[in-house]
Amino acid sequence: MSGPGLRVVVIGSGSAGRPGADRHRRLGRFPSIPGLAGTPYWTSTEALTAETIPQRLAVIGGSVVALELAQAFVRLGSRVTLLARSTLLSREDAALGEGLAEILRAEGLDLRLHSVPQRVAHVGGRFRLTLADGMLESEALLVATGRRANTAALGLQTVGLETDAEGRIAVDAHLRTGVDWIHAAGDCTALPQYMYVAAAAGTRAAINMTGGDASLDLAAMPASTSRRCQPRPRGDASLDLAAMPAVVFTDPQVATVGLSEQQAKARGLEAESRTLSLDNVPRALANFDTRGFVKLVAERGSGRLLGAQILAAEAGEMIQSAALALAAGMTVDDLAGRLFPYLTMVEGLKLCAQTFSRDVSPLSCCAG
Repeated sequence: MSGPGLRVVVIGSGSAGRPGADRHRRLGRFPSIPGLAGTPYWTSTEALTAETIPQRLAVIGGSVVALELAQAFVRLGSRVTLLARSTLLSREDAALGEGLAEILRAEGLDLRLHSVPQRVAHVGGRFRLTLADGMLESEALLVATGRRANTAALGLQTVGLETDAEGRIAVDAHLRTGVDWIHAAGDCTALPQYMYVAAAAGTRAAINMTGGDASLDLAAMPASTSRRCQPRPRGDASLDLAAMPAVVFTDPQVATVGLSEQQAKARGLEAESRTLSLDNVPRALANFDTRGFVKLVAERGSGRLLGAQILAAEAGEMIQSAALALAAGMTVDDLAGRLFPYLTMVEGLKLCAQTFSRDVSPLSCCAG
């Protein structure tokens, strides 16, 4: 990459690795495990294109991709052992990982928390993982501990553009980098690694590189405690990541938006929460599936909604209502007073909001 003759550039190189001799170095944030680099381990790419189902599969990782693929291979018939360095979904509310762990174990997943292999070997077509408490063998090994930004081969240093330790490019709210004629978007930056965030960032980068002025709101939470939706000025294409929903496609799904109670308190907010088990949601009872819960986090005193965490089969369909409520600056009383159609899972949001001021367990249906 070089500057002369270029008016403006957008970098969108993503985080997908490319096979080759330096595959291990380039593919992701891998644990430093002796022997791993020289073995034919899988990343998510190989796991999704595998033509056979391994009798035994070991998975290293405890976050989104590791959990989604581990459960998928259990259901395809593999005996799956998942090794997580910490707890499941350790960056989220602890109740989400704990609840999902119980469900996955019941489904047959051999889940081992706080466990990282001390050594990996591949002998006779099998993987041998040395653990603190013994040896684990498997026909396949999936390493799902994160992806590295795909920037190493771009020669960014030749134009004075630096990256962090994981190869990510720093950008501001307008997707500008430290070099005034270069913008960046997607997984090669430090933005959340979601397709919809990358698409929104790419759109705004394109607007800005052609003379527009579109921003990506990187604030973790709205600054005002009395925020409400206001009409946007014409031409304002900003994106507010404070209300960015995220979904883990396990079964049941995990969906979040905003802050957990712990995150809110860490930011100095007076926060409180309520958790509603799904046996209080009529549709969950009708579905004969009451696994999971709805949890809402609110600012103490004002009742302003700060975040939502959901563990439910339809969590991904439910979370957008919470995201809209968060973006609108609604309180839990606002949410509790809205009309939600009866016998839908999203009614669980209303019921959970009502628990801030009443006991909903005696209700038979149609919470008012």
